[in-house]
Amino acid sequence: MITLLKQAGVYAPEPIGTRDILIAGSRIAAIEEDIDLPANLPGAAVVDCRELTAVPGLIDSHVHIIGGGGEGGFQTRTPEITLGDILLAGVTTLVGVRGTDGFTRSMEALVAKAKEIETHGLTCRLLTGSYQVPVRSLTGSVEKDIILIHEIIGAGEIAMADHRASQRPVKDIINIAAMARVGGMLSGKPGIVNIHMGDGQSGLSPLIREIQQSDVPIRHFIPTHINRSWDLLLQGFDFVKAGGFIDLTASGFTPGIDDERTKCSRAFHIAVKQNTGIDRITFSSDGQGSLPVFDRNSNVKGQTTGSCSALLSEVRDMVNQEGIPLETALLPVTLNPARMLQMPCKGRIAVGSDADILLLDSTFSITALFARGKSMNAS
Repeated sequence: MITLLKQAGVYAPEPIGTRDILIAGSRIAAIEEDIDLPANLPGAAVVDCRELTAVPGLIDSHVHIIGGGGEGGFQTRTPEITLGDILLAGVTTLVGVRGTDGFTRSMEALVAKAKEIETHGLTCRLLTGSYQVPVRSLTGSVEKDIILIHEIIGAGEIAMADHRASQRPVKDIINIAAMARVGGMLSGKPGIVNIHMGDGQSGLSPLIREIQQSDVPIRHFIPTHINRSWDLLLQGFDFVKAGGFIDLTASGFTPGIDDERTKCSRAFHIAVKQNTGIDRITFSSDGQGSLPVFDRNSNVKGQTTGSCSALLSEVRDMVNQEGIPLETALLPVTLNPARMLQMPCKGRIAVGSDADILLLDSTFSITALFARGKSMNAS
């Protein structure tokens, strides 16, 4: 299949001007000021992209693809994600996780859902385990899961500083990261551990101390929900300065209710102003995850559901409200997660990269989406 995108304003994510983009199969074959196809080339499609902006397809590294939740009882379980949920959000690559419920949400179901998503042309990877320690893996071994199961690239999300965590020593998370690292080394995968950060007073400090005393490189630890509180965000910035990645959660921010939490767009603006390693900050949606609100006694008093659409909303807010240039605003949802996940063909519009491309109008609405070269209906 040959597709030619004509005269798009391209952010790759850096701005490269008005260009034609030639897609051949699943990859980008050429990017030039002007490309002409032979007349009547069989199977070729030409898309007029004048007044449109082409950006890389978004990468969402934390999605509850088979649903989540249940902290408030069976009636609070959230449904699995649909293809429409993903496409409407402009996401072309996602990482599936389980979360709190590592009991009725199985690894078998997670793998099957990832395979379903991939049949539609999207890219879906997975993390083995859930909040619980020891890890509830598929094969009984973190290493074997990563080595033998194509979709599995690491472990998580493991909970710490949270009343729902297993309350095990932090050294146990170091051990999980060591296993993920070896599994990744033997299979050419990142071998990361995604760490759910709760609102416990200990924050990131115990993890940072244990990492400093271990031989496991900091890049294997990905603490998420770092914008949950101001103190945790500042600890996260220190984590970045030490060479690590941090992940901010885009879904569920409600002014007046989540006043302790810092909105992703605002947090990233602060990082830009402080020159805090913005190449190692990512956003994820927590899509389809339950976002429970707890009272002072840790009882559920309300709940919302995460949505992948929060990512593009945060990009829009970074540009329109925070005054961040689009090329910078795109980093935490394109190039940065691609680097974190060791996906060199993702997160960029470049010759040889996967043809994951969004076409946006001036309001940041999606007019077209391509996933690995396949035109997808995002309406």
